[in-house]
Amino acid sequence: MKKVFLGALALTFALTVTSCRETAKEAEEAAKDAATEAVDAAKETAEAAKDAAGEAAEAAKDAAGEAVDAAKDAAGEAVDAAKDAAGEAVDAAKETAKEGVDKAADAAADALKKKQ
Repeated sequence: MKKVFLGALALTFALTVTSCRETAKEAEEAAKDAATEAVDAAKETAEAAKDAAGEAAEAAKDAAGEAVDAAKDAAGEAVDAAKDAAGEAVDAAKETAKEGVDKAADAAADALKKKQ
């Protein structure tokens, strides 16, 4: 009976060791799978970050282009305003000069009248 009991105990021990080895293998495979999934997720995250950076760079480029266009438009408007102001200044100078000539002519005519 002792031999049967020891044999059953040895068989149980062998099954336990085998079961533990299988569990360890399964745990190792699960760890490998988790590591693979983590690497894949990291790759996807890096790709998404790369895409986002590209989109941000494109948006910045577009914004810079729009700023340049706005600056060109503002410069053109400033040039037009300067031309208009210069034209008005020339007109005002002509008018003032004409008035001065008219006053000088009137003064000369008055002076001649007084001499006679």
